[in-house]
Amino acid sequence: MGVAGSGKTLVGRALAAALGWPFEDADAHHSPASRAKMHRGVPLTDADRGPWLAALHEVVARALDRREHLILACSALKERYRVTLRGDRRSVRFVHLVADEPTLRRRLESRPEHFVGPSLLTSQLAALEPPSDALTIDGTWPPDQIVAAIRREFGL
Repeated sequence: MGVAGSGKTLVGRALAAALGWPFEDADAHHSPASRAKMHRGVPLTDADRGPWLAALHEVVARALDRREHLILACSALKERYRVTLRGDRRSVRFVHLVADEPTLRRRLESRPEHFVGPSLLTSQLAALEPPSDALTIDGTWPPDQIVAAIRREFGL
């Protein structure tokens, strides 16, 4: 979890590959209307995010019901979003990737094809409620170092 540009997808894919687990990117589950809104630089509202978070919770719940593992890259900026994602599934763990604003902005500017651009960074940083129950890692570390830290901390 983390704001746009923190490395969620890059690290999530690397962790999933290292563990041999499936990977899901929450961005792929946004509605076309939400994608268009973000592409225009308009932040999503809680009402926009509600159905998206509920669908992501179902992705997580299905994997757990099948006794499978899953890596999900999702912004999960607010505590209530994380509560929705987790539901009553206590085995769900969060990793919060953090980086300074200039690094985040530079990363977002380097990916013009993505629908979340630098114009949304300020609103994402303002909306972020840092989690108290997540492993927090410096998102500027090399991905392999982040993956190693996650594996070590979670005993993977």
